[in-house]
Amino acid sequence: MHNSERTQLRRKLRAARNALIPTEQQLAAQDIASQLAAVPAVKTAGSLAFYLSNDGEVSLSEFSASLLAGASSPRLALPVLHPFCRGHLLFLHYHQHTAMTENRFGIPEPSLDCTAVVPAHQLDVILMPLVGFDKDGNRLGMGGGFYDRTLANRHNWPASPRLIGIAHDCQQVDALPVAAWDVPLDAIVTPSQIIVPKDS
Repeated sequence: MHNSERTQLRRKLRAARNALIPTEQQLAAQDIASQLAAVPAVKTAGSLAFYLSNDGEVSLSEFSASLLAGASSPRLALPVLHPFCRGHLLFLHYHQHTAMTENRFGIPEPSLDCTAVVPAHQLDVILMPLVGFDKDGNRLGMGGGFYDRTLANRHNWPASPRLIGIAHDCQQVDALPVAAWDVPLDAIVTPSQIIVPKDS
């Protein structure tokens, strides 16, 4: 699939998720929260990164609120655009009183605080947004490559987090082409299914 075809597919899938009405988005958020509660890696995670939804992505607000309200919540983190290493992400510890700011894409993220950085290799689970996915765990992102660059060397880390893609059902396609830099997912969770690729 050429870049132009990937761009067209992104446009189509983004339009599909943005076409969901607010009640459908709310139901998706509720269903995702229930699905994630059943994922073993999530249930046992001591540290977990999630995201704040944008551009029609499935909201994790219900899921994160339930974790924050729990007595034994994992340590939560949110992605932040790396201030020095362009195209990469940092993960910062997040709690209910975390100071937030908008990044250049208009997405809220924790205000930069070096004491709050959580090294990616110390995360047990990373919940990742995506534009498209297939049953083999391939992920089509927004095209910026932030997660791919950040996680490119994960196999050399002392421990590698479980990578779980979060999506609406309408974002599934039969097959995505795989580029050398694409980071495969260990699982995909949608409102109706939990997909664990054979190689995970």
